[in-house]
Amino acid sequence: MEHYYGWRLPFNASAHGAAIDQLIYNTHWLMLVLFAGWFSFLIYVLFRFRARPGHKASSSEKHFKFPTYLEIAVAATEVILLVGFSFPILNQVKNDFPKPENAVQIRVVAEQFAWSIHYPGADGKFGKTRPDLMSVDNPVGLIPEDPQSADDFVTINQLHIPVNKPVVIHLTSKDVIHSFSLPVMRVKQDAIPGDTVPVWMEAAKTGDFEIACAQLCGLGHYRMKGYFSIHSEEDFNLWLAEQAPKTAPAPNN
Repeated sequence: MEHYYGWRLPFNASAHGAAIDQLIYNTHWLMLVLFAGWFSFLIYVLFRFRARPGHKASSSEKHFKFPTYLEIAVAATEVILLVGFSFPILNQVKNDFPKPENAVQIRVVAEQFAWSIHYPGADGKFGKTRPDLMSVDNPVGLIPEDPQSADDFVTINQLHIPVNKPVVIHLTSKDVIHSFSLPVMRVKQDAIPGDTVPVWMEAAKTGDFEIACAQLCGLGHYRMKGYFSIHSEEDFNLWLAEQAPKTAPAPNN
């Protein structure tokens, strides 16, 4: 179940959520100040420069400099938001990936209209896949003969991660562009056919939430919903043990 607080922002379960939320607040405050300022300025100039007897319009550029100063102030504020707030957060969340050995690795394959979530199993290595092997019983196309695929398993619309540990998701799509959205983690990333896009996150709280598709992807877009659970490390390890396959995937005929 989704939870909300404050100004209807989603519940924050992410280690990076507070910084992202603060950036959203700062941006909206700037927009509010700009709206109030420009609207007030519009009312002022409509009154100040209205047509009336005894007054003549001037084409001089030097008689009224306030708009120029205001534009400079707005530009400076936007630079501060970008350089002082946005760029550091973007670099940390988008580019500063954790080392592979310190993170949980998961593949997410989008399709109309479901999320296939591929876990590498106990060896921590993903088995090889082939698109021609994709089927209802083998949604990510695992190659049965590959030894590394023997302990892999796939869940449909069920994403499970541990708390307080980095998670790297390798995101792709089988058909059209989808958008993998975890509002409580402040994560939204397009899933693009033929490309794999990595995105990482770290949960700071446990709970059960939802996965959404934030990109119109067809007539069934409304039902492309998954479930997202954040566990304690102990519970996550127990869940992994329960999911471990007893045999390798059967080959396709």
